[in-house]
Amino acid sequence: MENYKKTKIVEKPCPLPFTDLPPDIIEMKVKDGSKIRNLMGYAIGKMELDSVRQILFTGSGKAVSKTITCVEIMKRRLKELHQITKVLFKQIEEIWEPIVPEAGLDALTVKRNIPAICVLLSKDALDPQEPGYQAPGSFDAFWIKTLKAESQGQMKRKQGGGRGASSTGKQPRSAGGASGEPCAKS
Repeated sequence: MENYKKTKIVEKPCPLPFTDLPPDIIEMKVKDGSKIRNLMGYAIGKMELDSVRQILFTGSGKAVSKTITCVEIMKRRLKELHQITKVLFKQIEEIWEPIVPEAGLDALTVKRNIPAICVLLSKDALDPQEPGYQAPGSFDAFWIKTLKAESQGQMKRKQGGGRGASSTGKQPRSAGGASGEPCAKS
């Protein structure tokens, strides 16, 4: 590939994995270079309106983690949001052109499948049987359960239930040598 340079990336259109979305739904297309501050300012402003009931966050490739961050911020700012998450793959085509056209090399097209995520947030109740559904406030229950388990584990360690708690009867070696006697000084 040292004889080629990437000249173009074409994203293949991918249908949204949600059916029955209103035609005027706000879709936040998160890109790798998007600023979270800008995305959240717009999205929260829209969701605070009574007329807006749902918002859709989408991101692919390196923007997946930024998309999740935006969703989590939104859920903490506006309580009682229902969520459905769909994970999928999006196909992109990379066009590679030869660096030296006179070398007789042909252009290459590389097809890649990159991860993508779509998260629907709604003020109205969504189908709890839908795969990827999260009820409002369910993240609190998860963290409370996790923190309880961690604190119980710490209590067991403090009570002496951890590694090295049993006594083997061996005495620690002195710095003098294997026999336990100090070295003679000359």
